Formats: sequence, C-alpha cells, structure tokens
Amino acid sequence: MIAVILPVLWALFQLLAHAAPCTAASFGSALPAGASIEKVASVPNGGSYGEGASDLGYPTNAQNLPAVCAVTVRVTSGTSKYRFGLFLPTAANWNSKFLAVGGYSQAGGINWPDMGQGPHYGMATLSTDTGHNSTGADLNWATPDTLLDWGYRALNGSVFLGKALTQAYYQKSITYSYWSGCSTGGRQGLKEIQISPESFDGALIGSAAWYTNHLFPWITKIATYNLPTSDPKHIDVPQFTLLAQTVQSQCDAQDGNTDNIVSSPDTCKIDLTAIQCGDPRANATNCLTAPQIQTAKNIYSDYTTSSGKFVHPGFSPSSEAQWSTFLSFGAPEDFDVRYERFWLYGNPGWNWTQYTDSVVDDSERINPGNATADKYDISAFRNRGGKVLMYHGLADGVVPTKSSGLYYNRTMAAMGTSTPQDFFRLFYVPGMQHCWFTPPEVNAPWAFGGAGQATQLLAQAGFGAGWSVPGFLGDGRYDALVALMDWVEKGTAVERVVATTWSGSGAVARQRPLCPWPERAVYKGSGSKNDAGSWNCA
Repeated sequence: MIAVILPVLWALFQLLAHAAPCTAASFGSALPAGASIEKVASVPNGGSYGEGASDLGYPTNAQNLPAVCAVTVRVTSGTSKYRFGLFLPTAANWNSKFLAVGGYSQAGGINWPDMGQGPHYGMATLSTDTGHNSTGADLNWATPDTLLDWGYRALNGSVFLGKALTQAYYQKSITYSYWSGCSTGGRQGLKEIQISPESFDGALIGSAAWYTNHLFPWITKIATYNLPTSDPKHIDVPQFTLLAQTVQSQCDAQDGNTDNIVSSPDTCKIDLTAIQCGDPRANATNCLTAPQIQTAKNIYSDYTTSSGKFVHPGFSPSSEAQWSTFLSFGAPEDFDVRYERFWLYGNPGWNWTQYTDSVVDDSERINPGNATADKYDISAFRNRGGKVLMYHGLADGVVPTKSSGLYYNRTMAAMGTSTPQDFFRLFYVPGMQHCWFTPPEVNAPWAFGGAGQATQLLAQAGFGAGWSVPGFLGDGRYDALVALMDWVEKGTAVERVVATTWSGSGAVARQRPLCPWPERAVYKGSGSKNDAGSWNCA
C-alpha cells in the first residue's frame, strides 16, 4: 500500500509546487524604485553560469548546477550602487530556505562560483558584488561611497531585496535564512548580524577578517619588519619554508601526537636558535641570521604600539607556509601599503617607510567603509534564536588565527554571558590554512562544508560535486552548514563536525572531529589516527 501511496503523494506535491516563470516580469512587482532586473536566464540541470572574465573578482563560473533560474539585479539607492545575483531552484526542489554567501578580500563582483553550492542544498542563494568590480588585491576603486557599499551597504540591501524577490518568485514565505562566508565573507556575515539581526537565522563564519581598521595597519606593520629587501633582517620566501619545517619538527609532538599536524600552536615552544647560522645544529647553507630570527619573532608577536595599545594578534606557529601572501612583496605597488594609499590618505605616493603607530589612530578615526565588525553585543540576534558557528584554521597565514578567539572573547564580555555555547560556537581546524586546504606534507583533515571549500576542490583539484563534502553530501556529521541548520531548526547543538582530507587517488585519507572550543580532539589511545572514531572531543 505504501509503495502505491508515496508516488501519488509525490505527484500531488509536484502539482502544488509552483513558481513564477523565469522571466524579468515575474519580479517586477517586488522591485522598489532604483532597482532593475539586468538579466534572467534558465540554467538546465548540470549547467554552468556566471559572467566569466568580465567578473574580475570571480571569473570562474558556477559549475555542475541543478536546474535554476539565474537572476542579476542592479540597484541604485541614493549614493549606493551595487548588483547582486540569485540562483533560484525549481519550485519542487526549493525547501523554503535562503542562503547568502560572502566574498573574499577586496574583490568586487558577484561570487557565482560559491553561489553554486546553495541550490544543491535546496536553497535560494544570493551574492552581492559589494558595489564594484575588481580583483582582490586592487584597492584603487575606493571612494567614500564605494567603500560604504563594500563595508556593509551592498550586502544589507541585497539581502533585504533578494528575500523579497525570492518570495515573489515562489509566491510563498522563506522559513529560514542563512549566511556562509570566509575571510572577508566572515567579516560580512558578522557585520550583517550586528546591524540587522533579522537577516539570518544562522551564520557560518570562517577565518573572519573582521577587525578591518586594525588588520590593515597590522599588515603594513609586519611588512616593515621584513623590509627593505636589502636589509640583513629580511627573510625571503625559501626561508619561510625553513621556518615551517622547523615548527613542524619541533611542535608536532608537543600536542601529544606525532601526526604531521601542529594541533596546539598556542602551546608550541619554538627554539629558533636551532636554525641560527653558526649554531652547531643549523645547516650552514640554509639558516637564519640573528636579525632574521628577530624578524620572525616580531611576525609571531602581537602588535602593540609604543604607547602600549594592543592593535592586532600576530601569526601562530604552523602558519609560515602562507607568510608569502603579504611578505613576498617589496615593490612600490605592493599590497602591503595599498590600504594607506587608497583608503586612508588618498595618496598614491605613500610609502611603507612613512608608517608609524599614528596610522592605527587614523584608521580607527576614518574606519573606511564602516566595515569593522566590532559591535560585539549581538543579544538581538541571539534573542530571536540566531546561531553562530565560527571556525578558523590553525595554520592560517593570511588572517591570524588568534583574531577569532579575540572576537569570541570580546563578544562574550560585551554580552555578559557565561554560557556562550547555547548560540555561539568556535571551532579550530588543526593544519588548515586560510579558509581551505592544507600543506601537502601535512595533509590534515580540512574539508567540512565551510564557505568556498567545495568550490576550491572542484576548481583546483577537479574533485567533488561542487557542494558539501565529497562522499558525504549533505550529511550534517561532516558538513558544518547542514549541522548549523540542524542547530537552528531542530535545536541539535553542534557537538562536533568531522573534517576530511583525501589521497591523490580521491580516497579518504584522514578524518578527524573538530570540537567546539575550548574542547580539542583527543586521541583515545587505540585505533588508526586517521579514523575520526579514534578521537573524542574533550
């Protein structure tokens, strides 16, 4: 009998599920003044969509899509101008949920590739271009208005209007709304729940570059440690590898497990004299001088001004493989000083040698784009049932790992709560670099449905389905976005999420649970260390 009834019920559901046609006219009634439909396109199952090379920030199209209606919207409101994109699944496949995804660095453009993940979960999905079109390292587009759009206005307006267009298309209400973003995308999500608590029911926040007005001066400050390139204190890129190897050899076992993963960099004790030129333990052809070792120590250290004001945490041990992101420059147009040149002072000739601690004061005063996400009291978000699942790689060499702990602690202090884990949980990911991946010699478990991870697997490794975690699609035990949804909708708190990594053949190589801080994954003492079942959160 059941075998007969189920197909009938499914057929009835298909008849009841309907959406407006995938045409511009279907959205007209929901468009306010100043908003227009730029483009609408029906994308077939298995298709791709995006704007290609003309989208400077995200030139790779979304791949392997389910059938969606793709919509591009242009908005002009006062001094604000931005675009956003929507992927709308078929009515039969839409689960009444809404997902907005973040961007990266200062890139402008619609993040179609990461948007492509959302429809696989059954969600209407949005991304904004943040009001400009540029590569991530380009900061020369800034005006006071475009900075405000980048900082928060474009996302806030896009989410509000995107929800209205979604409901007009399906002719029914959205039940739950979510955010997923890493790096700048993490900052965007935190900023949005601070200024608009009703925007999302759950926020997946990765490696957040939230401390904008302190992060950028810190980037320039660490550049001054390592410049000029002719100075004896300068550490060149190959020597970052030496530092990484030294930390690996000294710190791997300090967490109690010899497994190529530095799982506790906060307690790692590094003896850099072991690689100091002239020390009997050092390789005379591959060593660091005393001034270079001091430079490394400066980069690890927190930045505090001469007056004693804390500015920003430094990098953690095991992050060295990514130090070249900011520290391999030195040319007149390097990234390290573009913030001061184009965002603070409007002076293309500003040089790193002009840096003083006063840059921090200027950055706080000007706060370009009002982007800094430092309104720590998110009681309004919590009180309406909102949940935050934050994560950060312990080997991050772009945004220091300690900045997420700083945000977490300041939020708890501002809210006066001793039970943060009822709505806010922080997960550290041993061995993971910035947002995704791990050094090949480490091969730590790093994939768990975080923002952009499936996109990168597909784009860089040609592996996976472009969403969730290969081999564990949509499984909340392995996918943090699904785990977040279960927390919001079912009250199932996220006690652990299993991270995965693969061998070159595509077989699962290692899995390990990620645990809510202050818990850590602890080896049970038996079983393979590559098996998640051999570990507890404790």
